[in-house]
Amino acid sequence: MTGLLVVIPTWATWLILKTLYTSLENVLGPMIEQSLPGRYVPGLGFVALILLLILAGMLASYAIGRRLLALWDYLLTHVPVVRNVYLTLKAVVDALSLQQRENLERVVMLEYPRKGIYALGFVTGSAQGQIRAATDQETLSVFLPTTPNPTSGFLLFVPADDVMPMPMSIEEGMKCIISGGMYMPPVPKHPGNGKTPAK
Repeated sequence: MTGLLVVIPTWATWLILKTLYTSLENVLGPMIEQSLPGRYVPGLGFVALILLLILAGMLASYAIGRRLLALWDYLLTHVPVVRNVYLTLKAVVDALSLQQRENLERVVMLEYPRKGIYALGFVTGSAQGQIRAATDQETLSVFLPTTPNPTSGFLLFVPADDVMPMPMSIEEGMKCIISGGMYMPPVPKHPGNGKTPAK
């Protein structure tokens, strides 16, 4: 199962790119061949795919582009069957983007929502200002993601003494959460080389 979880994102990305390339090749080929007989060069679909990806990235950087992408997102999430596949892949992509952000410092475990039940969270920093003054102790800002979509979740302010530092990477923590616990990071051979303690 662990191997499957590692392969699925890569396979899905390859499948999507291959489908886009084939579609562009099938559209551009007949169009150019009809307009300019004998002038079509195989592989233009690949060039068109690269340009399409660049254009999508540029659109996402502007307000009007974000609105168009939001509309596209809305349409896909309201189509039966397509909705489930799209949301699953989107959750994986969002998780990969989330784990690359520098504000996720390390993985911790804490008792939540009650004593005796544990949850994985990500430390985003030490609480300062009014939060620090209200708790009157060292308090950590902990992001507690939901499963299987880790881009939503809860912000908890937890006393540093109440969190357990975990010797796993941000990526391993994300995999565990996205998989609903089907992926479990192995025990490190050298526990002493884990993450810096949260305390």
